[in-house]
This record gives sequence, C-alpha cells and structure tokens, in this order.
Amino acid sequence: MRKGVNPTKGGKLISKEECHHRIIIPVHIPNEEGYFKDAYKIFELCLFSVIKTAVSNIKISVISNKCCDEVNAKLLHLYEQKHINELIIEQDGIGKINSVLKAIRTSEERLITITDADVLFLNNWENEVATVFKAFPKAGAVCPVPVYRKHLDLTGNIWFDNFFSKNIQFRPVKNPNALEMFAKSVGWEYLEPDWKDVIGTIKAKNDTIAVLGCSHFVASYKREVFEELPKENSIYLVDGNSEFLYTDEPVLKMGGYRLATNDNFAYHLGNVFEDWMQKEFSSLKTVEKSTIDYSHFRKLKKSPFNYFITEKVFKRIFKSKFVVRKILKYKGLTNTQVFNFLDKKY
Repeated sequence: MRKGVNPTKGGKLISKEECHHRIIIPVHIPNEEGYFKDAYKIFELCLFSVIKTAVSNIKISVISNKCCDEVNAKLLHLYEQKHINELIIEQDGIGKINSVLKAIRTSEERLITITDADVLFLNNWENEVATVFKAFPKAGAVCPVPVYRKHLDLTGNIWFDNFFSKNIQFRPVKNPNALEMFAKSVGWEYLEPDWKDVIGTIKAKNDTIAVLGCSHFVASYKREVFEELPKENSIYLVDGNSEFLYTDEPVLKMGGYRLATNDNFAYHLGNVFEDWMQKEFSSLKTVEKSTIDYSHFRKLKKSPFNYFITEKVFKRIFKSKFVVRKILKYKGLTNTQVFNFLDKKY
C-alpha cells in the first residue's frame, strides 16, 4: 500500500554541491592479522592526509572490497562522521580495478584521483598536480610521486611530439631521498646512486618541469580519459593487464600524456607501519578549503590515427637497444649513465 505523495516527485532537479575533484580509494582488508595487521592504521593516515592537505572542496569515495566486518564498521563510522562522501561496501572480492569502476562510472568531477589505501599525501600535492595539468595541456594523468626508470613506460606520444625538442632532457633528480623511500616501500633495501642521479623530464613553455611517466598507485586523471574505459569489468583481482586496460590505455587513446611532478608530494607506505609515517602525518598543515574550478583545463580529444602512429608505429623504435642508446645520449646522458640505464644489472 502507498500512502501520501513522494516529496521528491514533481520534476525536481538533483541538487549538487560544487566540486571539481574526486578522490577514489579502494580498500581491501580481509582481516587485521599478518600481512594486513597495520593496513587499517595506514589507510587512516592516507584518508586524513588527503583531508588535511587538499586545497579544493574534494569529495572522497571509499570502496570496501571484501573487507572484514570490523573494518567495515570503522569505515561506516568514518562515513557517519562525514569524513567520506561515498562509501560502497562489497561483500565479494571484486578486485582493485572493479572497485574503482564502482565510483568512476558515476563521477562527474573534472579531476579524478585514484589512490591506493597506503599513500600519505603531503602539503601542496594538489596544487603541484594542477600546475602540471595547466602547464601541459595534453596531460591526461599526473602522479604526485616521480619514480625512477619510467621515461620510456607508455610515454611514446610524449617522445613523438617532442623528439627533436630540447624540452625533453635528463635532469638531476629533485628529491633523491624520496626516490629511495619509494624503492624501500616496494621491498628494496636501498636504491643505487646510479638510479637516482638523473631522471627523464619535460619542460613546458612556462618553465614548469614534469617527470616522464606516471605510476599506478596514485594518479590524478582528467575526467574524459574514462570515456575510453572497456565496457566490461576486469577479470583480475590485482595485476594482470587490468591497470593497463583501465588506467593507462584510456589516457593514451585520448592522446594524453602520462606525467609526474618533478618533486615528491606523497609517500607510498607499504603494509608495515613505521614511526616516521606518524611523524610525517603529524607535521602536515591543515589547509583551508576553497572552491577551485578545474574546468578550464584543456579537454583531451580522441584521435585514433595519432594513437596508431605513436603506440603502434613510432613506439617500435624503442624496442631496439641500439636506437635507445643513441636516444639517451642525444638527450644528455653520458656513456656511463647510458650503460647504467640499459645494461647494468641490480
């Protein structure tokens, strides 16, 4: 039986709070033991570092991917406290990418940042990411963390457009210590000096410098990139070709550059909590939020022909070590550095 009139009927429009940047955080904590013992504590560092440091009125989507009941209860509490704008709870393990798709497919914000739940955001990260988008109109994805040896990783369109330009150069690493901290976060004991002396970069007309390549663990994307998402969901829980198909290739199909900030503005934490993480979080300054309109960023346009030329034809030249060696020397590396980049084993 229906009694009365539904007050939302009558052609009323949806009322939306103005927002131009959404943060999507997939969370998978099936238990709080062993590998996942510190996972929730690290997730909270991630979430509240975003909240403290973001400069715009962001919205945060958290997707619980088969988290245990105890973690889901904590996430629900965060939602009730309005620290999270959208909370999606999946009882089945649907995988990282499919978790992200739950939020992406309905997000309308100009910028969409996808981050793993073990990233600590630092002050100025959003400003610096926006600076790269503004300086490089073709930027489609920007990571606030530069990572070693990404200069030839899905960057064919950048090299094609700037091959004979002095804008692409190998320049001294801005923050060698942060580069090594990332290496340690993925299980390395240390990073060889040869891996943190120079890095592939590109300079914009306004002298903004960005690093070539973009990591998966945290990156901001222009909304139109996801117009090129596969229609079907990913078949993988993690890894496989899922991140390439759903976060890399869409950028390339839209003619977008994959870049990173020149300095480091976030830390990848891994799964083990360490005291320095809390100290870094405590040192963050809470930023007053304002309405920032990112809609003026140039919109990317799909060009199948350019995609074919850069990714299917031009990119083949990088398969020859002889050619790559010549390119690296042409772009400023010494013979020793070329050897370290291509031949030295670690």
